[in-house]
Amino acid sequence: MRIPRIFIDTELNENTTLALPDSSFQHLCKVLRLKSDHPIRVFNGKGGQFNATLCDVEKRSANIRIADFEALNNESPIQVTIGQTLSRGERMDYAIQKAVEAGVYAIQPLFSERCEVKLQDSRAEKRLQHWQQVAISATEQCGRGIVPIVCAPLELSDWIVNCNEMLKLTLHHHSAKPIRHFERPTNNRVCLLIGPEGGLSSDEVQLAENNGFNAISLGPRVLRTETAPVVALSVINTLWGDI
Repeated sequence: MRIPRIFIDTELNENTTLALPDSSFQHLCKVLRLKSDHPIRVFNGKGGQFNATLCDVEKRSANIRIADFEALNNESPIQVTIGQTLSRGERMDYAIQKAVEAGVYAIQPLFSERCEVKLQDSRAEKRLQHWQQVAISATEQCGRGIVPIVCAPLELSDWIVNCNEMLKLTLHHHSAKPIRHFERPTNNRVCLLIGPEGGLSSDEVQLAENNGFNAISLGPRVLRTETAPVVALSVINTLWGDI
C-alpha cells in the first residue's frame, strides 16, 4: 500500500487530531481519492515525521489522526549552501528540486552580471513563495524531514562578500582544480557558487577569489546551470558525506 507523505506547516504532536489543510485535502482526497483510515505520514520540516491516519473524510474537509513520531537519519553530514544564479522558468525549479533531493542545506538565488532574470519586488515575492513550494514538494518526495530554506534573491556581489562558510567553492571550468584536491571542512559547512548559463564575468570570478572562494572543476565537460548543483552535491556527498 502506498503511504503518501505530506508537509504541514504547523506544530505536530503525538496522539492528536487536526484538520487537513485545503491544499493537502485536494491532493489526498480529491486527486488520490483516499478514504478514512488510510495511513499517511506528515512532517513540518523541523526534523523527523509522524505516522498518521486520515479520518472524518467528507466532501470538503478531512482530519488527520497523528500517532507516533518517527526520527529520520537521512540529512547529509555536509551542510552545503548553494548560491544559484537565477535562470528562467523551469530551469530554476529543476535546480532547486534536484538540489533538495541531493541533500542541499539551503539555496540562495543570486542576480549576476549575465543573469537574464529581472524581478520586481512584487514578482520576486511570488517567485520566492513558488521556489519554496518546489523545495517542500521535493522534500515530501525524497523523504527528508527538514525542508531546505530558499532565501530571498540577492546580488551576487553582496552574497560573496558576506559569505563566511569554512570552505567556499565556485564552479569555474577554466584553470580550476578538481574538487577531490580539497579536504573535508572541519565544521562540515560548504558554500558553492554557481554561475548563469553564460558563466560568471571575469570581475565576478576575481571578486570570488578575493573573498576566499576556490575555483573547482567537476570534469572536462561544461555543465548547464541547473545540472551543476546536482553533480556538485553528488560529488561532495561521495567524497565527504553519505553517498
